[in-house]
Amino acid sequence: QVQVVESGGGLVQPGGSLRLSCAASGRPFSIRAMAWYRQAPGKQRDLVARITSGGTINYADSVKGRFTISRDNAKNTVYLQMNYLKPEDTAVYYCNVDITIRAYWGQGTQVTVSS
Repeated sequence: QVQVVESGGGLVQPGGSLRLSCAASGRPFSIRAMAWYRQAPGKQRDLVARITSGGTINYADSVKGRFTISRDNAKNTVYLQMNYLKPEDTAVYYCNVDITIRAYWGQGTQVTVSS
């Protein structure tokens, strides 16, 4: 069984920064991709950033130039550096781990951007 745990969320003022971490652990597996999604109240869960095992990266247009996704494949860990945060970034951020034919989700970490 695979466990996915996020950390790093919190309350930050507009223009501030946060760094989210997500670690996958459990039985042996090979990760095809890891990604960050977010869901605000009353909204759908949308992709924020994704990185494949080969290093291919894509971002949502709303975060390009502000967020950076990276990973440590040896540790099965993905990071999301969030800079110049805006109130509209407020959401629960979920880590998604794609293991070829099945995806695993963490429980999410709350990010609140407010003055």
